[in-house]
Amino acid sequence: MVSNSNNGMSKYVTLRSSDGFEFVVLREAACRSGAIRRMLDPKSAFREAAASVCTFEEINGIILDKVAEYFYYNHKNRNQEDVPDMDIPPELCLELLMAADFLDSLFTVCSSLHC
Repeated sequence: MVSNSNNGMSKYVTLRSSDGFEFVVLREAACRSGAIRRMLDPKSAFREAAASVCTFEEINGIILDKVAEYFYYNHKNRNQEDVPDMDIPPELCLELLMAADFLDSLFTVCSSLHC
């Protein structure tokens, strides 16, 4: 586990899907989600904060993969203007909207998906 020298927290977190897929994501990128940020808050009593692993029984691997991809896309382009839309297959739109709502994410799905 890679640690951040400031507070001992891992620089990365693991996001685990309902079907057992795991995605190791930069903590700063994953914390674009309000739900994940609260789960990983060291002041919380959540086991996710101690283990740096967030399990999502409601989100399958295909959707969680796109969510993780979005976190990195958003993180990489956070200070940019006129960022092109992320390529998302239309058949994933509904499930991604539900995941974004669940994750309390800054995921602007409809505007970038053109649903």
